[in-house]
Amino acid sequence: MAMSLASGKGTRRRRGRGGRRPMAEINVTPFVDVMLVLLIIFMVTAPLLTAGVPIQLPDSRADALPQEQQQVAISIDSDGYVYIDDNQVPVGELPQALESIPQTGDGPDVTLRADRALGYGRVMAVMGELNRAGLNRISLVTNGGQERALVNSGSGTGE
Repeated sequence: MAMSLASGKGTRRRRGRGGRRPMAEINVTPFVDVMLVLLIIFMVTAPLLTAGVPIQLPDSRADALPQEQQQVAISIDSDGYVYIDDNQVPVGELPQALESIPQTGDGPDVTLRADRALGYGRVMAVMGELNRAGLNRISLVTNGGQERALVNSGSGTGE
């Protein structure tokens, strides 16, 4: 039996460090898996980002207004606390917080969301501060398409 010992020169030529050829294909399966997971995460969290302050809006049959580019959302919860885009405004500091909102042209459109349990006076006080700050383009947000709103608001029976 004859045995061949390699003396530095083998029968195969080695390329590069590891002796392997560079791979010409890219495995995209892990990339697709990561993208699908991110898509699911965004699909679940997107509805939660639209309204960060939990408010029970009053019902109305008014048509929805078109969305503008520059908007500021002001919310008043059932306890009367005011929020500007999910940030709670300390009591008594609403005028200073409204002055810090950047205004270009006619100013931003303000969408005012107030809880149905609030008194009319509290909502009007916030609207007065908006007016003093020069924010006069105010839209009141309600639940749309409710037949119940007309029936309950028009009848004096308290149903």
